[in-house]
Amino acid sequence: MERNATAASPVVTTAGTMVVVVGPSGAGKDSVMSYAARHFTDETRVRFVRRVITRPADAGGEAHEAVDVNGFREREAAGGFAVSWEAHGLRYGIPRETLDQLARGATLVANGSRSALPAFAAAYADLKVVLITARPDILATRLAARGRESAEAIAGRLDRAVPEIVIGADTVVIDNSGALEEAGEAFVSLLASTLAQDD
Repeated sequence: MERNATAASPVVTTAGTMVVVVGPSGAGKDSVMSYAARHFTDETRVRFVRRVITRPADAGGEAHEAVDVNGFREREAAGGFAVSWEAHGLRYGIPRETLDQLARGATLVANGSRSALPAFAAAYADLKVVLITARPDILATRLAARGRESAEAIAGRLDRAVPEIVIGADTVVIDNSGALEEAGEAFVSLLASTLAQDD
C-alpha cells in the first residue's frame, strides 16, 4: 500500500527536467534505468537520483542511501526531501538537492511511484513521466521468478498493475515485454531528446 506522498517545496521554474520512472512490479523499471545509466556514463548533464529509503543498504535492488525510520523523519521534518512517500512499509525520499541540480540545467532520472506523482508535479515544474509496463503474462512470469510471493499475492499485484496516470505531466509509455535492449534504447532516445530540449 502506498500513501502519504508529500512535496516539501513549491514548483519553481528550472533549466533542467525531472524524469520520473513509474510502473508495476515486474515491468523491469530498474533494468531499463540501469541500461540507460550505462549509456550516459560519460554524460555529466544526465544524473540518476539516488533515493533515500528506510531499507538496509545490503537488501538488494537499487543502490540507495539507507536510513532508519527516525533518521528519515528528522530529515523530512528539516525539509531535506523534494518529494517523499510511503509504500509497502518503507519510506522513500528524493533529496532536495535535486532542485539545485535542475536549476543548473541537469536532466535527472528518478525511480518514483504512481501514487506519488501529484507530489512530483507539485515539486518539479518541468516533469516528464515515463511509465514502464509489460503484458500481464510477462509481469506474472517475472514476479513468480522472484520467488518472493504466493500466486495469490501475485494476482493481487497484477490487479493493481493497471496504469493510472492522473496528472497533466508529459507522459511516455515504454513497453518492456520484449528484449531489454528494445525498451532500454527507447528510454535512451527519450533522455537524449530531453537533454537536447534542455540545452
